[in-house]
Amino acid sequence: MNYLVKLIISICFVTFLSANDIKKEYESVTDRIIRSLDTDSLGYKRLAYLCDMFGPRLSGSKNLEKAIDWIIREMKNDGLSSVRGERVKVPTWIRGKESLKILVPFEKDLNVLGVGGSVATPKGGIRGEIIVVDSFEELDRNKNNVKGKIVLYNVPFTSYGETVQYRYDGPNRAADYGAIGSLIRSIGPWSMDTPHTGTMGEYKSIKKIPHASITMEDAMMISRIYNRGQKVVVKLNMQGKFVSDRWSRNIVADFIGSKYPEEIIVLGGHIDSWDVGQGAHDDAGGCVAAWRAVTLIKELGLKPKRTLRIVLWTNEENGGRGNKNYRDEHKAELDNHILAIESDGGVFAPKGFGFTGSVDARKIIFDIADLLDPIGAGKITKWGRAADVAPLNDEGVPVMSLNVDGSKYFWYHHTEADTFDKVDFREFNNCIATMAIMGYVIADMDMILPR
Repeated sequence: MNYLVKLIISICFVTFLSANDIKKEYESVTDRIIRSLDTDSLGYKRLAYLCDMFGPRLSGSKNLEKAIDWIIREMKNDGLSSVRGERVKVPTWIRGKESLKILVPFEKDLNVLGVGGSVATPKGGIRGEIIVVDSFEELDRNKNNVKGKIVLYNVPFTSYGETVQYRYDGPNRAADYGAIGSLIRSIGPWSMDTPHTGTMGEYKSIKKIPHASITMEDAMMISRIYNRGQKVVVKLNMQGKFVSDRWSRNIVADFIGSKYPEEIIVLGGHIDSWDVGQGAHDDAGGCVAAWRAVTLIKELGLKPKRTLRIVLWTNEENGGRGNKNYRDEHKAELDNHILAIESDGGVFAPKGFGFTGSVDARKIIFDIADLLDPIGAGKITKWGRAADVAPLNDEGVPVMSLNVDGSKYFWYHHTEADTFDKVDFREFNNCIATMAIMGYVIADMDMILPR
């Protein structure tokens, strides 16, 4: 039976499917999965090992490739099928040494992190007076005072989507008015003297200027001094540079379906991270949760009708080449990709999923989500287009993104503080359970999830 015929049957079947039917059929399996994770520590231990033994995993780094080697070995030991690394050429930015020091009105070394993709300062660094602005509009109003200075965007965090524009476009806007460098207040709601990094947009201005992040505390201090009418002079030194693209890999592994092996449900996250901290919540936790969700299903002796595929994408952080490569490598089988689930928001207490797909599919997802209520993860919202599943969604594949309690995510995101000790055992295991239950039910239902 081809996909189109099965899809037509499934759409008709949606009318007769009820939440009680799904609950009755899968409640006992759900209970088994949740209970097994009360004491299961394999995923948690693997996450600790990944973080501690390989450290941060920026695209193009040896750390990342060694981590990929280890994961592939372990997945083969798990008895998964067709475990492989699919090669991807990735951009490679190297941070080098960095320093920032206040010279006037007093001397003080500050914590600084270059924004990914920034150019270096000239050898020996740059020395300049700071001009503080709290928005691009204020920069525009003060454009005649910018030339030859270093712009500091002291912009309080509202939401990531809104505030991150200063990380993306800050150097272009400042350079257009003659600035010699730009600094941003770290993009986050909380800090313990922890600057935040991340990628910037492409340079558009004729002059490329260095771009770096400082801590919330230092940004506010400099702003207070500046607002008193006191001159602030700093010296910035950065060595960041791009080198030639290097080879990396997406990790792909299958647990083959018992009845419709050609039909695929993807669970995954991105294995690369920034070059600070350990990338524990962003996104080693999401990767290991997806991995453990599938192997747990296998260990429990469950045999879903469709194939569960683990995909750990490379280069999400500073290029997005991994997700595009997966789409292109698997173009011929995308009609048989039933659903793609991504975890890339941290592994805090799960709340449910965002979903992007058809109205008929959404009805089914809502009914399945009732099974997740015992662990507080039964809420379905709109928008499942996380970065690595978005290219699949562009090809018509329904997608989901794990939603968690995000109140602390941006405390650690892209900082030295994103380390394993911030991961709670119970919350992490509930993330595994949430992905395992949703993935298993979609893979095992008699009906196909309609597009």
